[in-house]
Amino acid sequence: MTQLLDTSAVPDVVLEAGRLFQAAGHDLSLVGGPVRDLFLGRVSTDLDFTTDATPDQTLAVIKGWADAVWEIGREFGTIGLRRGDMQLEITTYRAEAYDPASRKPVVAFGTELADDLVRRDFTVNSMALRLPSLELVDPHGGVRDLHARLLRTPGTPQSSFDDDPLRMMRAARFASQLRMDVAPEVLAAMTDMAARLEIVSAERVRDELVKLINGADPRRGVEIMVDTGLADVVLPEVPALRLETDSAHHHKDVYQHSLTVMEQAVDLERPGGPVIGPDFPLRFAALMHDVGKPDTRRFSDDGAVSFRHHDVVGAKLTRKRMKALRFDNETIKTVTRLVELHMRFYGYGEAGWTDSAVRRYVRDAGDQLDRLHLLTRSDVTTKNKRKAGRLARSYDDLERRILELAEQEELAAVRPELDGQQIMEILGIGPSKTVGEAYNFLLELRLDEGEIGRESAEARLREWWAANRPDDDSAKNAAPNESETGL
Repeated sequence: MTQLLDTSAVPDVVLEAGRLFQAAGHDLSLVGGPVRDLFLGRVSTDLDFTTDATPDQTLAVIKGWADAVWEIGREFGTIGLRRGDMQLEITTYRAEAYDPASRKPVVAFGTELADDLVRRDFTVNSMALRLPSLELVDPHGGVRDLHARLLRTPGTPQSSFDDDPLRMMRAARFASQLRMDVAPEVLAAMTDMAARLEIVSAERVRDELVKLINGADPRRGVEIMVDTGLADVVLPEVPALRLETDSAHHHKDVYQHSLTVMEQAVDLERPGGPVIGPDFPLRFAALMHDVGKPDTRRFSDDGAVSFRHHDVVGAKLTRKRMKALRFDNETIKTVTRLVELHMRFYGYGEAGWTDSAVRRYVRDAGDQLDRLHLLTRSDVTTKNKRKAGRLARSYDDLERRILELAEQEELAAVRPELDGQQIMEILGIGPSKTVGEAYNFLLELRLDEGEIGRESAEARLREWWAANRPDDDSAKNAAPNESETGL
């Protein structure tokens, strides 16, 4: 719930800045998210201000007061600075719009606070505190909408989204972060104008998507994106999960299932636990884990439906989408690995796993084992309590076995007992493809039988060599990759 504005929570640096600008003959107001957050009982360390001063005049005012200054946003009227632990951005009053064919805003500076507030995205972000008086300026009913938990635009939604189409993504993001509803007229405009989002850079869209997924209610944000058509532009694999069914073929709603898996993954994040929320890779993998199903769905004559290899297909689709959204390589690798492995556990309860299978599970998960644990548990959405209980007990048993084996050996770094250099010395060969083959043989041996000791590993290697030794010098051909030899 929102509360009355507590001006005692305003950081001292805000009042200091206000007095500086006042002494220089300029207006300065705290604006946007920081004002909104004061009503929500939160204080941000990133503070946004607006002023009638030009960027040059702002630089003159803060000279000697700011600990550090950066001018990367000067073209758009913004001067950034650091004062103590606080980050401040001071922007000249402005109005901005997008050229229909351009990704960059066209900026015009203004002279009045009221003109600046009307160009902001939503009424809850269109409030200001004049400084240093702390007078609240709220011409568009932001306090009212904040109490109603409703997202509206200061002007018409159409003009707001035409100015900056990314605001449509921000609506879905704020719905997730602040658990707010989006006004019907705003939703209608988002639906009509969703295609305009195509002119926005992938990087800006990505950043909004990450904030949405990391919000308090990511399901609400994703549903808004899908219902308005924004997801068709940003994340088309998700609305594609709404598979059609008929009377002869029955399977769970994959779209709703994926949203539930994401919600359950959020619930499993724990402060101080192995995965601390908000954890984007876990949440996004939960949302995307079944995106391979539409392309792999097959029906049999008896009415059964299958999605064979949807995990592999889904990982490829996820990788392609994340690359298009300009995610960094490490995040792409993490999420796609989780999507690829999310089905690995199934069958454990019925067939049982050998110790070597458990070792492979840990090895393949690598440093993502904790996230894989949570994703696998989240993937159980059946309403059949007996089935859900059986799967939970099976995974409990798997985790117990992993811990028991980990006490005996370092599972996370399972390697053969002989490295590539030792293999070459024992077999009397140089760098070659054969070294990689021998290394893989020893790795499989290690996974199947656990630690057998260096002497036994050498004896087994010599047995393998006797059976696989080439007749010519082909073993001395092109050097292998590091991944083949373990060097």
